[in-house]
This record gives sequence, C-alpha cells and structure tokens, in this order.
Amino acid sequence: MTPLKITRCAAMLFAATVAGAQAQTTPITRPIRLIVPYVPGGLTDTLSRMVAPYIGEEFGQQVVIDNRGGGNSTIGTQLMARATPDGHTIGMIDAAFLINPSLLNKVPYETPKDFTPIGLIAIAPLILVVHPAVPVKSVKELVALAKAQPGKLTFGSAGNGSAVHLAGEQLRSAGAINILHIPYKGTGQALGDIIGGQLTMIFMVQGTAKPHVAGGRLRALAHTAQKRSRAMPDVMTFAESGFPTVEAATINGLVGPAGLPKDFVQRVNTRVARAMNTREQQDKLLDFGADVTTNTPEQFAEWIRAEMVKWAKAVKDSGARVDNN
Repeated sequence: MTPLKITRCAAMLFAATVAGAQAQTTPITRPIRLIVPYVPGGLTDTLSRMVAPYIGEEFGQQVVIDNRGGGNSTIGTQLMARATPDGHTIGMIDAAFLINPSLLNKVPYETPKDFTPIGLIAIAPLILVVHPAVPVKSVKELVALAKAQPGKLTFGSAGNGSAVHLAGEQLRSAGAINILHIPYKGTGQALGDIIGGQLTMIFMVQGTAKPHVAGGRLRALAHTAQKRSRAMPDVMTFAESGFPTVEAATINGLVGPAGLPKDFVQRVNTRVARAMNTREQQDKLLDFGADVTTNTPEQFAEWIRAEMVKWAKAVKDSGARVDNN
C-alpha cells in the first residue's frame, strides 16, 4: 500500500472513530426506564411497549416499562419531570399532558418548562358515533336534530376534560347546539350505554368504534382526522362535513425531564421515527385507530405549545374543571 493510500485510510478511520464518539457522547450504562402514566392496557401503554425494543437496541440496554397510573396521569408525569436528565428515564405522554394544565386546579410540575420534548409518535383521531335508532346519517342532520330538540340529545365521555369530552364541546360550539354532556368514569361504561340506547352519541377512538360500526350496533358520522382513514374510508371527516373546528384527537409522544442531552434526544427520535414509519408498524397502529405521526424534537416542542393553547380554549369554552386536591 502506498503512503498516500495509508494516509487516506488513516484519515477515514479517524473520521469514523470521531463520528462514533460523537454519537456515543451520552453514556447509557443501565436499563432505561420508560414511564407510562397509566395502568397497563390502553393505547399509551401498548405504544410504549412497541417502541421500547427499538430504543433498547439503539443504546444496547433493556427498556423497562414503568406503569404509574393515577391523578389523571399527573403521578407518572411528575416522575418524568423529577427524574435525573441523564437519559435513563423518559416517558410516554398522551392528550392529558396538554389538557391538564388548563383542566386541573393544581399540577405538580410546569408544562412545558419541566420537560424535554423528544418526538411525537402517533395521533388517534376520534370518531363520532350514534345509536342506530337516531334518525341521522350525517353531522349536518345531527346538528339539525339537536336544534329541533334543544337539550334533549346526550353525548357521553370518559370524564370531564377528557379528549372525547372536549370533542363534544367543539361540536356543541361549531354547530351552535344545546346537547347534554354525560360524564362516565371510563369509555367502557359509556360504550355500553350508547349500544343500549341510553346515549345519543359519543366520540371514541377508531379502533374501539370500528367493530361496533361494522356489526351495525353503532353508526359512524364523521371523524376528526384531516383526511379519511385507511381503516374506515367511508367515514367522512368533520372538515368534509362542514365543521372543520371539530378536531380533538388523542396523541402519544415521548418526553423526558428538562435538560436531557441533545445527542440522546436526537438518537431516540431518529430511531423511533425510523421504526414506526415502516408499513408493518403503521398497520399495527391503524388496528388501534392511530396514525403514525412523527416529527423532530424542535417541531414537537412548538407543537406542544400550540396544542396547549388550543386545549386551554376548549377547556375554557366547556367550563370543565377538575378539583384534584
């Protein structure tokens, strides 16, 4: 080998070594804790278990799911905020992360100041369904019926201030209608009542609604996504129905405590986005009613701020408030 070739090879080896060192500037020396602010089960927990192996592969460490439910998700979220920002603790958030600062009278952390955004992963649009006995087949017909019977039509939710409640409030405002909110302790109980005919309507995630719509137990009127879903292409969007401001949806994304190293954040973001944007993972999430929606850490930070403003308005307009002292 000539001296020139030896020099070139040495330079290439040095560059590769430097690049590798730069990629490894944040040492991850033990298992990574991924906090889920809910009990096991549900989309937030399921999605956390989907992304955990990819994060683990990136750093050569196991990722341990730590379910910390309670307090309208604030217990687990507080643990995220108070963790040491060394890359060994991150968390999965959902819409409650955006809604709670406006909904609850006391939150034990400051959003978004106490967190490092890592990246959005998925958005699950909500579908408005009615009992088959309700004589409407579109949102416009539903609004007309509500105006003809003010205060008579009911909509259920998983509780005051939940995304499905605020979707109903957006519909109330957009249609200028008087509909009665019936809060439940969870979607399951509300689902049973609408199938039984005790409720007029409810918003729910696509994965939950689809089998009941297919079985004729419920009728789907519209969903809150920006475009029609591959899973239920016959269901119109609210924008197509003439009500573009009805846009509430559930979301999931990764955050960590404030001050997480930038290289760690970027590596997690890139690895998760690459894994989730495969057709296989997109189809898996679609079964749960969610769409893979990724962005950069910087875009996620801006998105969080904008969404908090949007949800604050929805909470204010609805008059919802939860005393969590």
